[in-house]
Amino acid sequence: MAVPLFNRKPLAWDSADLDADTREMLATLQPNILRSHVREHLTVLLLRFAVPADGRRFVRALAPLMKSAGTHLEEIRRFSRYGIRGTPYIGLGLSRSGYRHLGHEISDLRKFGDLAFQEGMKKRGRILDDPPSHEWDAAYQRDIHAVVIVADADAAAHRRVLARIRALVPPEARVLGEETGVAQRDKAGEGIEHFGYAHGRSQPLFLADQVVKEPAHDWNPFFPLAQILVPDPLAPDPGRHFGSYLVFRKLEQNVRAFQQAVQDLAEALGLSEARAGALLVGRFRNGTPLHLNPEPHPDGWAVRNDFRYGGDSGGRCPLSAHIRKANPRDGLERGVMMARRGQTYGVRTDQPWDDAPPETRPTCGVGLLFMAFNASLETQFEFVQQSWVNNPSYPAENTGPDPVAGQGPREVPTRLPEAWDAPVARAIARLPQTVTMRGGEYFFVPSLAYLRQI
Repeated sequence: MAVPLFNRKPLAWDSADLDADTREMLATLQPNILRSHVREHLTVLLLRFAVPADGRRFVRALAPLMKSAGTHLEEIRRFSRYGIRGTPYIGLGLSRSGYRHLGHEISDLRKFGDLAFQEGMKKRGRILDDPPSHEWDAAYQRDIHAVVIVADADAAAHRRVLARIRALVPPEARVLGEETGVAQRDKAGEGIEHFGYAHGRSQPLFLADQVVKEPAHDWNPFFPLAQILVPDPLAPDPGRHFGSYLVFRKLEQNVRAFQQAVQDLAEALGLSEARAGALLVGRFRNGTPLHLNPEPHPDGWAVRNDFRYGGDSGGRCPLSAHIRKANPRDGLERGVMMARRGQTYGVRTDQPWDDAPPETRPTCGVGLLFMAFNASLETQFEFVQQSWVNNPSYPAENTGPDPVAGQGPREVPTRLPEAWDAPVARAIARLPQTVTMRGGEYFFVPSLAYLRQI
């Protein structure tokens, strides 16, 4: 394989010594995989083609509008140095049935080695404790052939490119659904999710210019390219042309139920609601890790990421806390972490970061459009969701499921400390499920080299 997927050093993408194969990889890889693209305004189109000619015609017309990962990185550097804004992000993913509806034979599809991709999310729902597919939103109940993601920081630029893409959809094809991402921010302007907590940290980093900015004394954020990239099996040169497996899931958040659970927990344990919420999430709202501080750190935006849980058996950060279940920071995460690129959806009439009572919070219509890139859906996303997040016995018996992202039965009471750095001795009532999966699919995000020659 020409591109060094398993390098032990971050990719210096702008180095003058970069080899030709890696340059070709960057020139044909879709953006938002190696490094997150700004997604302040985001639209997701779920497409279904009638006949192969429809799909091929759409892809041929879309490909010239799409920039590469290399171009995206150059735009970031240009904006950092000169304040020049980049162009909108356009991403395309194809499901297994989507490849079939582009005219590919079964022998071509066998080249994708991921069983989860081959079977699709509906069939894999039994593994993930997802609701049955007939309960999903209507847009997700039929086979989705392609997902198109359009995003930008500028609303007008986003609308313009989205209109161009809509015009490319053949009359015989169907837009099964459209999702709109709307960024949520706290009063300081920092990104949060609908429960009001900082999100997007603990990401694997692949590029030298990002890794150098992150402290790495206790936890190393660098991961090799093999964590998210795989050869594109249908591209002209799979040794130089790469793609990634994309998880897309619509996760609805019942904010009222979550806030009520936080309030009830605070009363049961005699804690502030800030501490009670941090027991569930693992961070305070401003991002302060509960493992490091018993209260929110006062010095501005305190989203620390350089820490491990060594020596903490749950007295500081509970074993069941969301960020601990999804990333134990004990070495096991090195093979399974995903590059998460989601965005919140839904319009709020309240302020998600304030202390308003639970009855003023929304019960539906808001949530997260979860997107994550993987080299293996089976051993990354599905492993984390099944073996860690949903598993009440991970990392120890009677831990309970992830109180935020866990799906399925909640039969094990969660044990929580009554004081910071105290023994874990208190079992509380079962926490309600406040996040519900409303639909999704697995896609492969192919190289631009494949899209340009279809």
